[in-house]
Amino acid sequence: MMWQDLVFMVGSTLSILFLAPTLRDASARVPLGTSIPSMAIGMVYGTTFLTLGMTFSALGAYAAGSMWSLIATFRSPQRPVHRLVRTVGLGLFARDVRYWIDRRRGERQLAEQYVPREAPSTAHAD
Repeated sequence: MMWQDLVFMVGSTLSILFLAPTLRDASARVPLGTSIPSMAIGMVYGTTFLTLGMTFSALGAYAAGSMWSLIATFRSPQRPVHRLVRTVGLGLFARDVRYWIDRRRGERQLAEQYVPREAPSTAHAD
């Protein structure tokens, strides 16, 4: 093990220890503008360390990025996951994902995606 690998791993471990109270505190609110970029940086660093053969540093960076993703999910003022579940339900979300996947697999042209499937009714109830 290179000594640099150990140093980066210790740094990531410390950041996880410092972030743990934020994740445990139910009243903590961390903006998505802070947590999402921090999560992305952790994941990019993890991949970079992995390509350099610094396995322990990569694991530490991935763990720190994962901690930031948990903070984004559970400690954001907007709480994207909770809002999704409460307002539209997971069933609707799953149907939308399934519909999106089916559209991506289909042989239809892009213009056909925006043509209504059924013609609107012209009859008026008086």
